[in-house]
Amino acid sequence: MSAPVIDAHDLDLAVRLLAGTPTHEDRDPELLRRWALAATEFGSRMTPPPEPVRVVERDGGLAAGLLARYRSRPPVVEVYTDTVRRAEALIDERGWRDWYPQGSVRAAALAHEQAHAWLHHARVRAEFKRALGHTALRLGRRRLYAYVAGADELAAHAYAHTACGLGRSPLLLTEALGAAVSREAAVSSESEN
Repeated sequence: MSAPVIDAHDLDLAVRLLAGTPTHEDRDPELLRRWALAATEFGSRMTPPPEPVRVVERDGGLAAGLLARYRSRPPVVEVYTDTVRRAEALIDERGWRDWYPQGSVRAAALAHEQAHAWLHHARVRAEFKRALGHTALRLGRRRLYAYVAGADELAAHAYAHTACGLGRSPLLLTEALGAAVSREAAVSSESEN
């Protein structure tokens, strides 16, 4: 699996995700860009072991704002079929099928959740914090690296992008889907009034 070239537009989306994450509101945009790039590069290089995880499909994702969700106890990935169908339709509406082949939404959602599971392993989490380079405490040569809110999402998107061979980051689709569902909900609400 070769890492994709990081598209400048995808990197901008990643920076925007971090900038909108609580605790990052007043951070330097260049710092956010460095973190976004580091998280994306880390995620695109990840090679999680194939751990058997039960997959459960259900509806209700659109209302909950979910495409998929990983639960660690017991290990299960919930895939929301209504959201998968809406995302596939949105790809066709936008003419993005070259970037996201048929069936890639479900595959990318599973890969994304697999990456989250892998990022919970202590060794991987420590490597990830080192890659981000956000120092919480420094004593001489010793450093304690800190968690960067939102960076795990970027790494998981990058892993799914690479693992599924997508033309663009799933982050683009996630953002477009959120906007489309919000618009549709607003129109539905207005028509009910």
